[in-house]
Amino acid sequence: MQLSKNKKYQYLFFFIISIYAIFNGGNSNISIQINFILFGLLFLFCIKDKNYNLHLKKFYKDNQKSIFIYLIFIFYLLFQIIPLPIEILKIFSPEKFKIINKLDGEILNSSISLAPSNSFFQILNFITLLIVVFILKMLFYTDRHKNRFNLFLSFLGFITSIIAITFYLNGNPDILIFKNVFYKNASTGFFINRTVFAVFLLFSLISSLEALRDINLKISKKKDNFFLKIYIRLFIVFITIGIITSFSRIGNFLFLITIIFYLFNEYYFTKNKNSSIKYVVIFILLIDILILGFYFGGSKIIDRFHFLNNEFAEIYSDNIDLSRIDIVKFSLVQFKKFLFFGYGPGSFESLFQINYLDLENQYANHAHSDLSEFFGEFGLIGTIILIGSTLSIFVNKNSYSLINVIIISYMIILLFFDFSLHIPLIQILLITFLILNKKKIN
Repeated sequence: MQLSKNKKYQYLFFFIISIYAIFNGGNSNISIQINFILFGLLFLFCIKDKNYNLHLKKFYKDNQKSIFIYLIFIFYLLFQIIPLPIEILKIFSPEKFKIINKLDGEILNSSISLAPSNSFFQILNFITLLIVVFILKMLFYTDRHKNRFNLFLSFLGFITSIIAITFYLNGNPDILIFKNVFYKNASTGFFINRTVFAVFLLFSLISSLEALRDINLKISKKKDNFFLKIYIRLFIVFITIGIITSFSRIGNFLFLITIIFYLFNEYYFTKNKNSSIKYVVIFILLIDILILGFYFGGSKIIDRFHFLNNEFAEIYSDNIDLSRIDIVKFSLVQFKKFLFFGYGPGSFESLFQINYLDLENQYANHAHSDLSEFFGEFGLIGTIILIGSTLSIFVNKNSYSLINVIIISYMIILLFFDFSLHIPLIQILLITFLILNKKKIN
């Protein structure tokens, strides 16, 4: 069976997403470089096709202002890493100037960013996100293409869940390059952080439910997909178990929100009365109660939702005790100090170590609040530019499908209470869902 060009390129896109999922969501400088190259090559292959070119031109014509503002944002990030004469740096970043003055030796030039090399790789990541948007508009322009993506992500979530659950049941041993020392009592799979793993699986769960909805519609049109329907239900079971056994309070809270949204939609808004989605969602709830209630203990059913209280656990060293909320407060204070031009993306760890010199081996490489960290990294000017480039998504009424309302609710909660939106894979899935789940794809 010969694959069409469109399928070949879509499968290449899926392959790159799989690489992200295998290597900790692409959350490392080397992964960012590799994925930038892979997506860049895929974009160059696509741009040669006349039809894809027309799709891209149409998208560019409809979104010129947003693309232009986003490019300004990229150049703004480049400005943050350019070495500036100390006299000029004092104007743009007085706080960085103070830090430099405390160092020994004469420094003639320095960048606004506290960690220019990390900021450079983050710029590559932000360019990659724009490339991904272009690829999506070229390759995924019908409902059939969107359903193909949903089937892929459902399968990927299933495979990742099986591996994570297997690791978990065997005490999360370190296997080759995959280190599981951080969460021995939770499912994380290929991901270092359990919340990032849970958020990834939530995207997979939504894709699974939407793939199942599509199959129900095809059945009503006399198309037989009996075995595929069984497979997806099996995927949903394992994805659900993966989310539950991550024991991420934020992940499980978002899981509950997802279930509520789907049940509310199925009972009050769905037009397809033959849909079995509501029964699948109820079955998911039963799995939840059975697994947590009988295997892990009834208290787990409620305890895992107390993320506002328990997620802010303390980190310890011999010299200082900091809770996660203290780190969030610290990041907000630093935002005020670097108010206008920020301290550069990927620089929070350097900022933390500069201010807490006595922590020895204990340090924070993220602020535990994406919102406060993004504010600090970009500064007020960078944040305004970024918001301006993405504003069209939120003012367009076609953006507010059921799926995108769920995704936006994820984004709001994660911005305030977690750092998952700093993970490249989560960023890519976020924009992919927002684009593919508009009420009208084109």
